[in-house]
Amino acid sequence: DNALAESFNATFKRETLQGRKSWPNQREARLDAFRWLNRYNTRRRHSHLGQRSPIAFENAFYRTPTTLARAA
Repeated sequence: DNALAESFNATFKRETLQGRKSWPNQREARLDAFRWLNRYNTRRRHSHLGQRSPIAFENAFYRTPTTLARAA
């Protein structure tokens, strides 16, 4: 069962490849894939993160205090 990989590949195809017949060269194709992957990993909202981007999720996570209050 590789539902996660299938979902990722379907999203990549839908958002990057759909409607494209070709690229001028291999370098441009790789750059498009890299740009999409960079956006997916940093700015694109994810349902698993409560419709927040990974950056917004991490910023909210690291803002929460991680130290214990002093005992009286």
